[in-house]
Amino acid sequence: MAWEVFKKPTKWSIMRSLILKEIDELIFGSLGIIIFIAFFIGGVVTIQTALNLNNPFLPKSLIGFAARQSVILEFAPTFTSIIMAGKVGSYITSSIGTMRVTEQIDALEVMGINSLNYLVFPKIIAMFMYPFAVAIAMFIGVLGGWIAAVFGGYAPSGEFIKGLQMDFESFHVTYAFIKTLVFAYVIATVPSYHGFYMKGGALEVGKASTTSFVWTSVVIIILNYILTQLMLG
Repeated sequence: MAWEVFKKPTKWSIMRSLILKEIDELIFGSLGIIIFIAFFIGGVVTIQTALNLNNPFLPKSLIGFAARQSVILEFAPTFTSIIMAGKVGSYITSSIGTMRVTEQIDALEVMGINSLNYLVFPKIIAMFMYPFAVAIAMFIGVLGGWIAAVFGGYAPSGEFIKGLQMDFESFHVTYAFIKTLVFAYVIATVPSYHGFYMKGGALEVGKASTTSFVWTSVVIIILNYILTQLMLG
């Protein structure tokens, strides 16, 4: 499938409009849930860290440090990708699966169009915009942690910001974005595979969406372990 996606490309004038449509539906359409989850995840991580650092000899700046590390290294890239696997992945599988059931894919192939390129390639390109959504999730997650720390009385603003700046390594951000790009490719291709090659009727479309979410999540978790071991181990 991966090779067929890039063979016999669709005309650029058509492909451009398809890519813009997918960016709007897959990325911009998901920003609301990404921002909502990131904000409260950042707040929860901060509160849990503060409650576990109840030793008076430990500086409050460690709360900001722990919140930053948790959000940037794991919660923004990985947890958000699991959510996207459910939202975006299910949408991709169901939309392509419905086209398979209604024989629209067969019609594309009869017209001489490479259906895999026409349907999957725009989604892959659109998902390469996903790191921008994760960057927003990082910012919102840290902001949620700051609000929880300051207004919850767990740490002064100055101490929290000091923790954000403590031992900061820019490579951690690079690592998060590399993971995000890999996850983006998985989110675009695994659901597309399950939708494109499904068989049956409307009931099977729902089953294929569930299966694609499970396998996309499994692949993301395994790749997260491998990438972490390779880049940070």
